[in-house]
Amino acid sequence: MVLVARLLFGAALAGAFLSLYVARLELCDPPHRLGVTMVAGFFWIAGELLLPGLAVLCRDWRVLQGAVTMILALLAACWWCPALLPESPRWLLATRQLEKARKTLQALAENSGPGSDDSSCRQESLLEELESLSEGSPQPRYHAVCEIFGTRVIWKNGVILGFTAFIGSGIRHCFTRNLAPHLPHFFSSYYVVVGTEAAACLFVCLTAERFGRRAILLLCTVLTGISSLLLLALTQYLLDLIVLTLSVVGITASHAVTMLSIFFASEVLPTVVRGAGLGLVVGASFMGKAAAPITAIPNSRGFFLHHVVFASFAILAVLSIMLLPESQGRSLPQSLQDGESQRRPPLFQRPPREDHLPLLAPHGIPHDYSHLTAKRVLGSPAAPP
Repeated sequence: MVLVARLLFGAALAGAFLSLYVARLELCDPPHRLGVTMVAGFFWIAGELLLPGLAVLCRDWRVLQGAVTMILALLAACWWCPALLPESPRWLLATRQLEKARKTLQALAENSGPGSDDSSCRQESLLEELESLSEGSPQPRYHAVCEIFGTRVIWKNGVILGFTAFIGSGIRHCFTRNLAPHLPHFFSSYYVVVGTEAAACLFVCLTAERFGRRAILLLCTVLTGISSLLLLALTQYLLDLIVLTLSVVGITASHAVTMLSIFFASEVLPTVVRGAGLGLVVGASFMGKAAAPITAIPNSRGFFLHHVVFASFAILAVLSIMLLPESQGRSLPQSLQDGESQRRPPLFQRPPREDHLPLLAPHGIPHDYSHLTAKRVLGSPAAPP
């Protein structure tokens, strides 16, 4: 009974993490998506840092379980307060729930406070358009996870990013095992691993917005593969300091690979199947963690086999990452057609030159397409303003 309860608790916790991740991403504009996600990652790391101290204070796992459950109950209380945890308007529009989308957008506009006259006019026109479109009572259209398997580009992106997340989580134990001779105490090794996770989060936050998601994911995967191969072939010939350094670099790079793969997947998967597709990627990451007990089998070569397999997978992942599109600075895809239209750009793409742009924009080119969002999502032709 206890085992079943633990399984249900873990499933509920994973679902809450996934729902918050997707909702947070869909409420942000492109320039702030990465920053907001990484700030949430720092809160997660802060919880990991405080967990050993909380366990020492509780002294019993039942008391610790009760303390964690009480903290999660505060999050569950947000269900009855839409102002604290609103539904994603992007998902409501993509699934044609126009009346709920209008109410959610109106609540967000009221909570954001008074703005400029121009923004107020745009908000009113958008709400009026949603109200007029919802008069026909269009039926909501939901999409199942099985529809991902019938696509080509979306399925390819999901498989590649799930594969890299699996590698980043699975190969980490190959590096943490090398820390045991140098950090024999549990707390010292635990805090080193969590510290490398914080360093990886900071590295992704500083570089992924500047150089692109795909380039940084490729760099971190290369660092993970090189560190793994060097430790696999030369551990007995290297100094202890070099082994420790390579292990720390490998742990940091593997953390970056995992968190960037999950974030990258949330940006390239379309809104209508983002939750389901991201759940598969996160599930692949958990599968990588579940492979770690193979190395603990006594009187076997489980660790060596585990290390060889994941080092080979890391090299294969370097080649597959080249097939991914770039999502930096782009709006989130809404429909399956938007997800299928994503193409792979050059790896090192120069920023567009702006010296050829006219000083004054032509009057016939509209600059505000916000009021056309609902029509574009619904697939109806939008007339120029």
